[in-house]
Amino acid sequence: MRALRLADGCSLRKYLSSLDMDQGSAELHAETIVAVSTPPGRGGIGVVRLSGVRARAIAEGLLRMTRPLAAGRARFGYLVDEETGDALDEVIATFFERPHSYTAEDVVEIACHGSPVLMDYVMRRCIAAGARLAEPGEFTERAFLAGRLDLTQAEAVRDLIEASTLHQARVAAQQLGGSLSRRVAPAKERLVALIAGLEAGVDFAEDDIDTMAVGEIVARIAEIEAPLQELERGFGYGRIVHDGLRLAIVGRPNAGKSSLFNRLVERDRAIVTAMPGTTRDLVTERVSMEGIPVELIDTAGLREASDEAETMGIAKSREAMAEADLVLLVVDTAAEAHAEDVATLEALGERPVLVAANKVDLGAGAVPAMGAHVVRTSAVTGEGIAELRRAILELATKGAPMQETALATNLRQREAITKTLAALGRAREAAITEVPDEMILLDLYEALGSLDALTGTTTTEDILRLIFSSFCIGK
Repeated sequence: MRALRLADGCSLRKYLSSLDMDQGSAELHAETIVAVSTPPGRGGIGVVRLSGVRARAIAEGLLRMTRPLAAGRARFGYLVDEETGDALDEVIATFFERPHSYTAEDVVEIACHGSPVLMDYVMRRCIAAGARLAEPGEFTERAFLAGRLDLTQAEAVRDLIEASTLHQARVAAQQLGGSLSRRVAPAKERLVALIAGLEAGVDFAEDDIDTMAVGEIVARIAEIEAPLQELERGFGYGRIVHDGLRLAIVGRPNAGKSSLFNRLVERDRAIVTAMPGTTRDLVTERVSMEGIPVELIDTAGLREASDEAETMGIAKSREAMAEADLVLLVVDTAAEAHAEDVATLEALGERPVLVAANKVDLGAGAVPAMGAHVVRTSAVTGEGIAELRRAILELATKGAPMQETALATNLRQREAITKTLAALGRAREAAITEVPDEMILLDLYEALGSLDALTGTTTTEDILRLIFSSFCIGK
């Protein structure tokens, strides 16, 4: 698809007509593609998927069906050995006739036993009959180019496949259903209406059509901005839903880091002893906190090292602290306040940090906070653990609503929203300073182009290839 090119005097009709797909893109669908759609390895069932104009003919050439393939029907048959003519395996073949298929092309899915040998044989027979091996994400790319999905929905397909928590899967399913597209649709409608109103005033000025007042332009831009600003504010939460977060647990030896780590993991994952400096290497575990994937990292205690192994462990601790999205500093409240804890907080500066005032079951000493949020905990009794989990998520999401499902979940989406808001801001300032409507329109068209880039209406081929190349083969 063509990248959007705005020019002085671009009318709304010209802009909309520029969104038509290149004629050359139809050539992409001329080839029939094939891929194994189930994960690599052995399994009870394996599925080979064909899509394209020759999908049905190719499938019928290698299968012996008890009844002919029919649209929307699963048919029993046999995979035929090309050399002997005997049945090699029993199969179920399902035919989806265009345009009522995932790609809007003829699609055949052949389900046989999940032996890699059989999968490879079916693939080789399909390729010999004229199909070619699909590129990663090519089935979904064809669905996008056919208008079956917009770009946010196509990205949601990948997110749903890669989901590691039920909450991630729910958010991806909502996105696949078009929740993000529906959320931005009213803003786009208002933007198009504003452009049309300004265009009318410019194009028909000689017919005494009233131009739009500055106050009305500013008010209408504010209406367009409001839902987009909410989306931008929710990106912090959307990002950690999509990517998860890394939490480094740091502190002095014997502050209870490993005990807290085990509490959060809910099993004895890290070794805990009364001897300071037990942890010498990083211990990691991935858990789910309210559906958010969190990688917990237990680190070596921060102090003057006593030997080379501990020196290396402390160096790794500082690396983990630098790379983490969030740092949990564990402080021993049963001991005297220590300068090392203050130095750690100072070293973190403005980075997100929580302080766990641990061992409250043993005492209630002074806790250096320096502006950080403090949660009083006991790894032994479990006191404060639930509050600590909530505080981790609140700090990670920066107060964004955690039940929202229409989210910007990746940097491409956020960039499109940010560019839209920036262009709208320039249009508002231009209106306030009484710049001619023609110049305001240039910024509004730029905002419209950025908003269309969110859903893929105006997206370059290079960006599409980059997005779909991250998909698995067969999807």
